[in-house]
Amino acid sequence: MRIVLDTNILARANFRASGSAKALLEYIMDSEDHTLILSPFLLTELERVLNYPRLQALWPLTGEEIAAYIQALQDFGETVFLADVRPVVADDADDDPVLATAVSGRAACLCTVDRHLRTLAVRAYADTHGIEIVNDVELLRWLRTGARHVH
Repeated sequence: MRIVLDTNILARANFRASGSAKALLEYIMDSEDHTLILSPFLLTELERVLNYPRLQALWPLTGEEIAAYIQALQDFGETVFLADVRPVVADDADDDPVLATAVSGRAACLCTVDRHLRTLAVRAYADTHGIEIVNDVELLRWLRTGARHVH
């Protein structure tokens, strides 16, 4: 399955973290059946987010550690370039490139906890591209059991 993990999931999956986001990323990386889809936008945003003071308080990552994490993601995942970023996310246009990553990468799933990406309008748009929007706990359960999430 082709999967996009939003920045909020990727940040919570860094090598110092624990929890469902980290377990999800490890599950995807350990499987030959799944492809992690990335974009330059997601990777740039991830670097910025991991440097936020509140996240540095949780996971004090050095610049070198952040760079190594991003490089590991790039080495594992497939990077797509965004040709068409449509304005779909009404409440937060900064989330449009995340959705565009899923569309450009022909993802089956966009994993996020961002409420702006989980609205009915965004879900309807995602459905037209065959993209299911789920959170990390739902996706991990789905991957482990084969039980698809239905929204």
